[in-house]
Amino acid sequence: MFFVTRLRLRARENGFLLSKSLSFSSASILKSDDVEGEDDAVEAEDRRRSVTNRAYWRRRIHSICAVRRNPDEALRVLDGLCLRGYRPDSLNLSSVIHSLCDAGRFDEAHRRFLLFVASGFIPDERTCNVIIARLLDLRSPVSTFGVIQRLIGFKKEFVPSLTNYNRLINQLCLIYRVIDAHKLVFDMRNRGHLPNVVTFTTLIGGYCEIRELEVAHKVFDEMRGCGIRPNSLTMSVLIGGFFKMRDVETGRKLMKELWEYMKDEADTSMKTAAFANLVDSMCREGYFNDIFEIAENMPQCESVNVEFSYGHMIDSLCRYRRNHGAARIVYIMKSKGLKPRRTSYNAIIHGLCKDGGCMRAYQLLEEGSEFGFFPSEYTYKLLVESLCRELDTGKTRNVLELMLRKEGTDRTRIYNIYLRALCVMDNPTEILNVLVSMLQGDCSPDEYTLNTVVNGFCKMGRVDDAMKVLGDMMTGKFCAPDAVTLTTVMCGLLSQGRAEEALDVLNRVMPEKKIKPGVVTYNAVIRGLFKLNKGDEAMCVFDQLEKASVTADSTTYAIIIDGLCVTSQVDMAKKFWDDVIWPSGRHDVFVYAAFLKGLCRSGYLSDACHFLYDLADSGAIPNVVCYNTVIDECSRSGLKREAYQILEEMRKNGQAPDAVTWRILDKLHDSSMPLAVEGELNSNPATSG
Repeated sequence: MFFVTRLRLRARENGFLLSKSLSFSSASILKSDDVEGEDDAVEAEDRRRSVTNRAYWRRRIHSICAVRRNPDEALRVLDGLCLRGYRPDSLNLSSVIHSLCDAGRFDEAHRRFLLFVASGFIPDERTCNVIIARLLDLRSPVSTFGVIQRLIGFKKEFVPSLTNYNRLINQLCLIYRVIDAHKLVFDMRNRGHLPNVVTFTTLIGGYCEIRELEVAHKVFDEMRGCGIRPNSLTMSVLIGGFFKMRDVETGRKLMKELWEYMKDEADTSMKTAAFANLVDSMCREGYFNDIFEIAENMPQCESVNVEFSYGHMIDSLCRYRRNHGAARIVYIMKSKGLKPRRTSYNAIIHGLCKDGGCMRAYQLLEEGSEFGFFPSEYTYKLLVESLCRELDTGKTRNVLELMLRKEGTDRTRIYNIYLRALCVMDNPTEILNVLVSMLQGDCSPDEYTLNTVVNGFCKMGRVDDAMKVLGDMMTGKFCAPDAVTLTTVMCGLLSQGRAEEALDVLNRVMPEKKIKPGVVTYNAVIRGLFKLNKGDEAMCVFDQLEKASVTADSTTYAIIIDGLCVTSQVDMAKKFWDDVIWPSGRHDVFVYAAFLKGLCRSGYLSDACHFLYDLADSGAIPNVVCYNTVIDECSRSGLKREAYQILEEMRKNGQAPDAVTWRILDKLHDSSMPLAVEGELNSNPATSG
């Protein structure tokens, strides 16, 4: 650090600046000087401290890792200390590993820990278990188990904690390496640990997942033989295995035993987890009638909270997209005098809307109003959009009125969502009625409201109505228009061929309202003018963009290149590329693809090939779409050899052919000569057939 500081000072004397962004504000200069002053003070303190002052270095490394979150700097400090004879301890190692894990660098944490151990810096047993627990957060049990084995090789007396063993067994079961997980049980026994109920339950679940039900049952019997009493969750996991194997009779028999078992168990949380796991297993395997039977009879009695039981059944059915079945659970609850949770009821309506059952969702919403239910904002959005697609304005309006009665709701936002949904319907009268309702209800439309209305009218092709709304905004009846409003209006005018009016908005209205058009506005106008074959006017707008000191982006250039090529101005497009686009440095694959497409469609295939080669030679990286465009044109022209040459160039530049590439190449071959397999293409890519 001292060397870097001296290097910076020397660079400043020579007129250079290292590793700092340019800033001319006095505040940033003072802040930079303060930071450098603090760093210099810390460096001076580090040089003053002896390596024997372990308390100082522990605090220093911990501060770097926990406060500054810079494990690289901590490792650099440790390396320097080791050169001075310092030996890292457990706290140093723990700080570094935790910092690496916090930064998401788990693989490096594994490697660093192994390097420390191999170098003889072996922490105490407690620290080892803490570090292993943190490494297990990666959920890569094979890597972590390798670390444990290496650690035991260096420290024979080390024994991982029971919790770490159980987590490792669970993670191995999750990746279907249940045999390895079972071996770990024997290993933990050999090292003095006795498996507990968590160990056996995890192992049983693993065997059930790989459909080894006989082995799972043997583990269950072994568990009892060891004097470990299975809990409700263990029974639930085993029952799920029988349902998975379609042994319904045994599963139902064990389920009856589970209900009796729950009555004698004192741990409420365990019974709740068992019930939830059982319901999830039955939904996953499709035993929905059994769930309905449980909902009607409630065989678990008071072992599990009634509201939780019904709520979890609804949530689980919704998770597996059985929303109508979840609605049936609601009716069962009502017959027992119970009310569903608002979150569960909302999940049913939400799921029905997503699955195309908006009419059923509307019916449930009406029934929910009996107990004061209001949908969430997002569910309301889905419902009104679905009803608008069904062209049912009446029901949509009823949903709006219901949401407006909800306390604490943002009325303007509710109206905005409704207006946005109405845009899919060709019903301008309803849109205007909503605006009137807002004004009568003392709910002022905001910019988003009016922009939504203007956009809706333009999409319906009713640009004159949009202009009327814009006129009301400009005369002060509503809030003033912004750049989004005027851009939307210009797009609508251009879509109807009214270029003069659109340019009038750009050149007269926007300056009068002191609204500065941005690059998005210019892009929209240029695109619309090119679609109307008004290339000269479009280029004039681009000149305005440059004079207004607005920076064009790659979208601007892609629009212009595409427009010039479509209007048969390929030479001008080439000149624009050479004089403007390439020197600007703002070009990407969209610009390349637009230029290549324009050249190919205009009959300039040779120029397109040269352009593609020049891009690669200059360091640009065309993507697979660019290559496919040229290959497709070669295919249309029957140029097989050139097509395969482009394919070879594509591979040389690190781009892999995709399905579209092979489909294009297939067109090069007639029925008498099928397309060569990919391996033959690799060996002879220039084959012409």
